[in-house]
Amino acid sequence: MIDRYSRPEMKQIWSQQNKYQCWLDVELAACRAMNKLGIVSDEDLKVILEKANFDADRVDEIELTTKHDVIAFLTNVAEYVGEPSRWIHYGMTSSDVLDTALALQMKQAAELILQQLKDFTIVLKNKALEHKNLLTIGRSHGIHAEPTSFGLKFALWYDEIQRNIQRLDNAIKHISVGQFSGAVGNYAHISPELEKIACEHLNLTPVNIATQIIQRDRHSEFLAVIAIIGSTLEKIAVEIRHCQRTEVLEMEESFSKGQKGSSAMPHKKNPITSEQISGLARVLRANSMAAMENNALWHERDISHSSVERIILPDSTILLHYMLFKMTALIDNIVVYPEHVKRNLNLTNGLVFSQVLLLKLAENGCSREDSYAIIQRNAMRCWNEKVPFQTLVEQDEEVMKYVSKEDINEVFSYDRYLKNVDYIYNRIGLI
Repeated sequence: MIDRYSRPEMKQIWSQQNKYQCWLDVELAACRAMNKLGIVSDEDLKVILEKANFDADRVDEIELTTKHDVIAFLTNVAEYVGEPSRWIHYGMTSSDVLDTALALQMKQAAELILQQLKDFTIVLKNKALEHKNLLTIGRSHGIHAEPTSFGLKFALWYDEIQRNIQRLDNAIKHISVGQFSGAVGNYAHISPELEKIACEHLNLTPVNIATQIIQRDRHSEFLAVIAIIGSTLEKIAVEIRHCQRTEVLEMEESFSKGQKGSSAMPHKKNPITSEQISGLARVLRANSMAAMENNALWHERDISHSSVERIILPDSTILLHYMLFKMTALIDNIVVYPEHVKRNLNLTNGLVFSQVLLLKLAENGCSREDSYAIIQRNAMRCWNEKVPFQTLVEQDEEVMKYVSKEDINEVFSYDRYLKNVDYIYNRIGLI
């Protein structure tokens, strides 16, 4: 395994320097394999390993003439190595180098994203535990439904990020493949054993079958997973944007000293990071679609995918890594307003207890249809007249035929809405 592939900085992974270095590592892995198989002598391998190098500017200069990047690269490497360079790229085709090196770059980028995902789960876990017992209103269709735990918001996101980690782990396995199989992938001039040895050196797995390229369903999956992770971040961002609305204000992005929210209105504090995340997630989804378009190529291979990948792979990996960094900081510094949470919980004067009252009436002998009609009638009065729901219920003789005062106290209690939170937390590994 090459130690250099542990955790390079994301900004360096897609640089010309690192790309050419990955190309060179692939070529040297093939030379090592040929030496092990007795094709390249120890003396020639020694010279190759000692002298093999490149100059990115020189490669680009040569490419102006060759109009072929791999040939330009090989020409420059030969200028350093000399006569033994005849073994470099022996029996290989350009895509053996390009696709195997691209796998190295994708793997490097994916491992950085994976680490950022794991860091994000720590922040989400902390917030879930911090707000586990904070009672809040749950919403469906954006409308008040029943009380729940505010911490369950963070717990939900934590659980989804865990699935995204699993998805990315699988995608890393599928992109961590190499090929050394020649012009049409049939090993006419190079052996499968050479491929196995070279891939082992690069810590990659040989593909089962290739044409002239590694098949692009792997890259499609990788970018689809990136888009899915982006959609999770957008889900979180949309909830924060909703909760930061003036009318809700249950939580908001932190606002640093000296920060400005609006060029016109000094009072504004806007959810700018969340809105940024929502927008960037769209780019990830669009790039994922472009990756899927790359899967269908003419006959064994064309190069229509190459120009697309030079954009979407760097952009998507760099973008997601940035989004995760921003979202981790956002959640870590999120401001929660328990007093506003409580205010919103009581906003409907107790209407949130309508279901439990419905169940209690049914339990005590009232038909579901009659129970629903009786409770809805009182609920509409509560809504229109702003009279507490419990007061109306206690004044309704039809209701009180079926329930006692003790039943009413039990119905209008918040205790039930937190009683199974620990069970949920335990099931997803938070406690």
